[in-house]
Amino acid sequence: MNHDVIITCALTGAGDTTAKSPYVPVTPKQIAEAAVEAAKAGATVVHCHVRDPATGRFSRDVALYQEVMTRIREADVDIIVNLTAGMGGDLEIGPGEEPNAFGPGTDLVGPLARLAHVEALLPEICTLDCGTLNFGDGNSIYVSTPAQLRAGARRITELGVKAELEIFDTGHLWFARQMLKEGLLKDPLFQLCLGIPWGAPADTTTMKAMVDNLPAGAIWAGFGIGRMQMPMAAQAVLLGGNVRVGLEDNLWLEKGVLATNGQLVERAVEILTRLGARVLTPAEGRAKMNLTTRY
Repeated sequence: MNHDVIITCALTGAGDTTAKSPYVPVTPKQIAEAAVEAAKAGATVVHCHVRDPATGRFSRDVALYQEVMTRIREADVDIIVNLTAGMGGDLEIGPGEEPNAFGPGTDLVGPLARLAHVEALLPEICTLDCGTLNFGDGNSIYVSTPAQLRAGARRITELGVKAELEIFDTGHLWFARQMLKEGLLKDPLFQLCLGIPWGAPADTTTMKAMVDNLPAGAIWAGFGIGRMQMPMAAQAVLLGGNVRVGLEDNLWLEKGVLATNGQLVERAVEILTRLGARVLTPAEGRAKMNLTTRY
């Protein structure tokens, strides 16, 4: 069991959730306010996407990331910032016998374009989604090829930003270890992402299988989506890891009750405390993860 736990709060994500809950933050101001709320509730890290303020849809606009980062850094809280670098890998295959007629959900750019905001803003942590995945029940695929991953990993390392490797299936972990073997990454973090159709399921057996194949001494976290968010938080800590909660992965505090990011962090803190663990402060988290702070 891990008795000194890092809690990451994933604030908004990129999914079509804004119509499902009024608490999903959309504008940079709302996302930064959600980060402050999560920090005050006890989060160690906030994981940030940005959205188009006019439509609520996902965005890769560097200016939006800049505003979020500025607002968080000017707030009256300390929090570690983890920026997604996963946007730009979405491919919506065309219907039926026209697979090349890519749909409106397609947002496909190269590996370095996916890092434009990371290069401009130099957060403490950024993500690297470690493989291609069928995403949901339709024609959507998240694309991250071995060549793209090698280029992204190399650039993140050059920038001196800590990589958090997002692992959605066992093959992703296999390739993450290969990148380590090739010297492309320096002391990365691992995030085990469970329950997304059709990646690794959110259950004890799968999480343990992944944990058993992590590099020795790796700092890792895990999460489940939807109603498995809190069970997988507890399971991750019992297996020696850290946890992620937040509205990117789950909208509900309990059946019929929509959550805020702060409430999900508070619930996680309560569960972990009752298990006998304590949540690390951002300062303690920086030391544990060996982060480079530039502000």
